Amino acid sequence: QAQLSESGGGSVQAGGSLRLSCAAAKTTYCMGWFRQIPGKEREGVAYYDARRITTYAGSVQGRFTIDKDHRENILYLLMDDLKPEDSGMYYCAAQLQYYDGGRCYGGPRPSGDYFPLWGQGTQVTVSS
Repeated sequence: QAQLSESGGGSVQAGGSLRLSCAAAKTTYCMGWFRQIPGKEREGVAYYDARRITTYAGSVQGRFTIDKDHRENILYLLMDDLKPEDSGMYYCAAQLQYYDGGRCYGGPRPSGDYFPLWGQGTQVTVSS
């Protein structure tokens, strides 16, 4: 069984919405959604720390919402007003240790190097 399992990707037209889900099979603390766009570096787009505080990349601020169902241990990413430049492979990632009052280890928007656990990814394609 995968320890992080994403779903919800797909193809939509610009301006549309998608909701990604990431089911965690073990206890997690800081979690994040990252995306990999061909030809670009991996980007952290949204974070949810153990204090339930969320942080976003400027490119998605106001359009994406990260949330977590603590009972089911599922992390969500609701993506509204999608743009073609949002197309890419989306991954959820998790930190497995509690850190500094619930903050993410590595800062408010840590790079992927600070996350030891990753899902397999789900593809998002936005057409113009």
